[in-house]
Amino acid sequence: MSDALKHECGIALIRLLKPLEFYKEKYGTAFYGIQKMYLLMEKQHNRGQDGAGFASIKLDVEPGERYISRVRSNHAQPIQDVFAQINDRINEEMAAHPEYADNVALQKQKIPYLGELFLGHVRYGTFGKNSIESVHPFLRQNNWMHRNLILAGNFNMTNVKELFQSLVELGQHPKEMADTVTVMEKIGHFLDDEVTDLYQECKNNGLTKREASPVIAEKLDVAKILARASKNLDGGYAMAGLLGHGDSFVFRDPAGIRPAYFYQDDEIVVVASERPVIQTVFNVPFEKVQEIEPGNALIIKKNGTVSMQEILPPTVKKACSFERIYFSRGSDAEIYQERKTLGRLILPAVLKSIDQDTDNTVFSYIPNTAETSFYGLVEAAQDFLNQRKNNYILQNRNTLTKESLQELLAVKIRTEKVAIKDAKLRTFITEDSSRDDLVAHVYDVTYGVIKPTDNLVIIDDSIVRGTTLKMSIIKMMDRLNPKRIVVVSSAPQIRYPDCYGIDMAKLEGLVAFKAALELLKERNLYHIVDEVYVKCKAQENYKDHDVVNYVTAIYAPFQPQEVSDKIAEMLSSPEIKAEVKIIFQTVEDLHIACPKNLGDWYFTGDYPTPGGNRVVNRAFMNFYEGKDARAY
Repeated sequence: MSDALKHECGIALIRLLKPLEFYKEKYGTAFYGIQKMYLLMEKQHNRGQDGAGFASIKLDVEPGERYISRVRSNHAQPIQDVFAQINDRINEEMAAHPEYADNVALQKQKIPYLGELFLGHVRYGTFGKNSIESVHPFLRQNNWMHRNLILAGNFNMTNVKELFQSLVELGQHPKEMADTVTVMEKIGHFLDDEVTDLYQECKNNGLTKREASPVIAEKLDVAKILARASKNLDGGYAMAGLLGHGDSFVFRDPAGIRPAYFYQDDEIVVVASERPVIQTVFNVPFEKVQEIEPGNALIIKKNGTVSMQEILPPTVKKACSFERIYFSRGSDAEIYQERKTLGRLILPAVLKSIDQDTDNTVFSYIPNTAETSFYGLVEAAQDFLNQRKNNYILQNRNTLTKESLQELLAVKIRTEKVAIKDAKLRTFITEDSSRDDLVAHVYDVTYGVIKPTDNLVIIDDSIVRGTTLKMSIIKMMDRLNPKRIVVVSSAPQIRYPDCYGIDMAKLEGLVAFKAALELLKERNLYHIVDEVYVKCKAQENYKDHDVVNYVTAIYAPFQPQEVSDKIAEMLSSPEIKAEVKIIFQTVEDLHIACPKNLGDWYFTGDYPTPGGNRVVNRAFMNFYEGKDARAY
């Protein structure tokens, strides 16, 4: 999207099911798992550029030997930095000890990061600062092997304060109120409970502490721990955890908001946030990569057994539609077709905006991630043109000449690459005046392809804040001197904040909300704003299940096109010579295009968890009270 959004994180987990010697013999290296982790993380680079982390566990080591390794980075190129550190350390050890070269047992014993269990994470910060302490995986340490917990996730919790308080009531003293720390400590508490109970059982059966350890590892009920720890979680999450002795899990929220996929064969179990990542890295077909079901956890025991267990009862599935529109890699077979369908379905509205005049229209897209929906739009436009040609031929078949037929068939849909992003420029300046000037130069335009009689249709993934459109894109498109600029969003109007991982926490930053406020003022309906505030305020101390989203009343008096027209007016400056129109996808057509990802709360206000309604009301109250604060 032309407005940069920070968004979902990415997770990667690998469990090697064979001894390391197997991978050395088959693939030429015992570092097979580390190499695959690098690829899994790099292929999810699109999901996080603020930080990256890697953790590994060695199975069945002797007491006194290090079995957990972790490295994290918040450098400018964090994935490369993480693996540069890993490679440097491995190369140092190998250079200093030539005897390790063909001895996998010594490599495992002496070289850090080499193991059978790996967890990786790429991060966009949404909750908390981008300090190294905020970078996953997080580690909860203990001298009891079973009580070590490593956690990474793609999630945001709406009720962090409540979860934090529940830990305090359990007698804990969490070091900070961040969702990852809070969730980790919650799981850790019930992990401690389970280990204590199992140890007591072993003791009652006459086992020594050392004899009890492998029994605890075998009997530890990961599903039971997760069920107890997740009872009060409210949010969207796909969280992955490793236990020190070798159990691991990936657990998905009951509404399936955040994505998680896995592949398993007799050599490996692998989990990632996106299906094509696994397909590419392991060269496996689409149908072999399965989705972790909502409310379920994929649990891999130390002994290698793999099971899918329900932790929380699934609710109505509301998988994030932004995954399909923008976030996930478009190389996924389903996502590619869905994005093309988004483009096809919006053509009727585009035709209406250009008075059906495709002959005098140039179609383009911005940014590059909108290219797939652009293909769908153009294919649909070509079908429209072909139908028009067919009708003309049928109506004039008795008078057509060879020349007139050739002239007719030569008419094509005109497409051009009219906007090119300058990769060297980043809109990082925070002062508004300086940032506006920089934003205006983020894109370069292609001159000489637009005539003064042309419409220029530009398709974007979505329009969030409208800043880049107003300050850069529309101004630069106007330099090409079209008669009309039509900006097309393949997503509907973003009207409400997100609280499950996307960085859209404030209502007043959303251009659709600003447009609705302007319409309320113009039509003497601004009293609705005061009424909504009173209703939101009255619910401030309600339980989440009792809270209603009253912010929907802000949009209720208007048709979607009225809001779109007001957005177009707001984003068009007085110096713009061309007529500016803005078209948004309808929610109904979004659901047709993306039938498996029906999560649409940022478009409709229909939040999939009770905490979402509290968040949107809190965001509105922050706006009304002039508080520059997050709503969760």
